[in-house]
Amino acid sequence: MVRGPWSVVRKPETGNRQPDSCALNIIELPVPANPPTTSFATRLLNWWSTHGRHDLPWQQNRTPYRVWIAEIMLQQTQVATVIPYFERFMADFPDLESLARADIDDVLSRWSGLGYYARARNLHAAAQRCMSEHEGALPDDAEALEALPGIGRSTANAIVAQAHDRRAVILDGNVKRVLARHAGIEGWPGRSAVLRQLWNEAEDRTPEDRAADYTQAIMDLGATLCTPRRPDCEHCPVSADCIARKQGRVGELPTPKPGKKKPRRSATLLIIENDRGEILMERRPGAGIWGGLWSLPESGEAATPEPAERRPPPAPVRHQFTHFTLDIRFERTLIGVSTTIEEAANRAWMKRDEALDRGLPQPVRKVLERLD
Repeated sequence: MVRGPWSVVRKPETGNRQPDSCALNIIELPVPANPPTTSFATRLLNWWSTHGRHDLPWQQNRTPYRVWIAEIMLQQTQVATVIPYFERFMADFPDLESLARADIDDVLSRWSGLGYYARARNLHAAAQRCMSEHEGALPDDAEALEALPGIGRSTANAIVAQAHDRRAVILDGNVKRVLARHAGIEGWPGRSAVLRQLWNEAEDRTPEDRAADYTQAIMDLGATLCTPRRPDCEHCPVSADCIARKQGRVGELPTPKPGKKKPRRSATLLIIENDRGEILMERRPGAGIWGGLWSLPESGEAATPEPAERRPPPAPVRHQFTHFTLDIRFERTLIGVSTTIEEAANRAWMKRDEALDRGLPQPVRKVLERLD
């Protein structure tokens, strides 16, 4: 390791003692004596050639379609989680036409458990748009890609770079973290002024060639070394001129979203069974929580029949969404032979195995799997 002058950071003490204005914490932050002689991109690509990820499923038999599906699945979801979903999705929908022609229930079923279900609905809608407006192919330019449902600026550029190896600037969550630290950019990246700075830094660092390799390399850096917690700065190929590291602020950047207590909500779901061993299921509205998925009826939203028998319900569950916590309790009833509930477009009686083949919210799936 290159050693140099140590940075001195003033840090107040905690506890009952008042901060001592003369107290100093000496934090050893080695500052390189000489600046790097190679560019950010060159150092990153050299590191990636040896240490990067080269065997991800979507990197094999690479096509625009496979890259697109992977990029959507990877939004707010870790690689290890995505891999089995990607492989199952490709087995069922190997190309754009098969996805466009699929029933939305089948698409949501393959997505069940991955979360953020609007991504699956947008994939299906975008595939249909490609069939009708782009001669059955995914567009190969960023502007046309951005016009499709569920594809934003960074995702469109990632598809162009990864699928066509053309220069395109990306700024996903991993890249934002790397650049906020390396360039020392303060402020929550969700603010427009901060986001503009990050896009400018991304533009300045993106090389003219090796687009696919570079975009994968900077995403890998954020995912494996420049992580949110316990980043491995010792092995980072661009740490020598990282401003956050020089200033001892790696743990502070990027600036977190302004704090706000996550609200808690509650719901009661109804497990209504008939004498044929079927369970009443309802499709949720397209917008909102679990949009378009099949679920159990919610108390207060469905006419509850007079039960012939009340059964012990499953234990309550707590489910975490990005912006709130949902506490779910259940009521379980068996209706009599004289009681009828008509099926409708958004309501159907299903055997448990049939229901489990549909796209279900994860907590509902887990409850049905364990139902006696």
